[in-house]
Amino acid sequence: NSVWVSTDHDEIEKVAKQFGAQVHRRSPEVSQDSSTSLEAIREFLNHHHEVDIVGNIQATSPCLHPSDLIKVADLIQKEGFDSVFSVVRRHQFRWSEVKKGENKTTEPQNLNPAKRYRRQDWPGELYENGSFYFAKRHLIEKGYLQGGKMAYYEMRAEHSVDIDIDIDWPIAEQRVLSFGYFGKEPLKEVKLLVCSIDGCLTNGRIYVTEDQKEMVSYDYRDTVGIDLLKKRGIQVRLISERDCSKTLSAMQLGCVAKVSATNKLQVLEDWQKDMGLSWKEVAYLGNEESDVECLKKAGMSGVPADACAVAQKAAGYICKSNGGCGAGRELAEHIFLLLEKVNAARKQ
Repeated sequence: NSVWVSTDHDEIEKVAKQFGAQVHRRSPEVSQDSSTSLEAIREFLNHHHEVDIVGNIQATSPCLHPSDLIKVADLIQKEGFDSVFSVVRRHQFRWSEVKKGENKTTEPQNLNPAKRYRRQDWPGELYENGSFYFAKRHLIEKGYLQGGKMAYYEMRAEHSVDIDIDIDWPIAEQRVLSFGYFGKEPLKEVKLLVCSIDGCLTNGRIYVTEDQKEMVSYDYRDTVGIDLLKKRGIQVRLISERDCSKTLSAMQLGCVAKVSATNKLQVLEDWQKDMGLSWKEVAYLGNEESDVECLKKAGMSGVPADACAVAQKAAGYICKSNGGCGAGRELAEHIFLLLEKVNAARKQ
């Protein structure tokens, strides 16, 4: 009936409202590092007596699809369950833990080593994956998210992504690109990448010789990335606020370029219209404040790791590489992953 974001953060509130959600401002008491989801939900219910069922969606599980939520809502509303939670099937053999100093041996927990079977032939076990917890008000008011007449909802393994620690981030990024939900509008194949030259293809530094000649450095990996994009039928165009014609000539990239661009967004819009592309078919790599509006418009946007703060906030992807150190190649790989997603959707 309604979608809410619970937060005490101004920027999160702003983004939530942009996407059509309503916002519940958390009190300081339930906004601590040690605060639980249950505490935040109970506070929400104290302010919303009209709500009798809560579906708590975890922000750390980014591969959740609407179709799953619709089925879970039906389990509570039509089949009479009091609580439903998400699980995933795992095929992992468990052994008892032996702590240091204990005089005992480990024991199998869910297998017989004498009759060990192949894991792919074993039905596996169900584990909570943390994607969502649905519960009726009367349970939550008692301090439970699970209870009463309970049911689990088994999610597909590829949709079960749980971000707990730093190393989970790159896995989540790959999973979202391959299995994430991209909205009702069909995915579009990227057909144009526009890249800011200074600070993206170069490190932003200009070296001046004694005879007043300028020199810049670039990373060969970025030129390889551009070549790979071209081979996949993706046009690559370059843009710069300064006149860097000599730099472009020396790099021999063979790309359409616009230098001395006082309004990057206008250039980008002109290219998009001339090529007859939707914004979802345009990718943009920028790093400065002058790139922000272009980053917001493009269907896929990226920045090098050392981009300015406002550009990072506007981008959909932050590279691990700095400008002039392989960020262009990295974004190219990111685009290739999206193309795999598009091709997989077409086959389905």
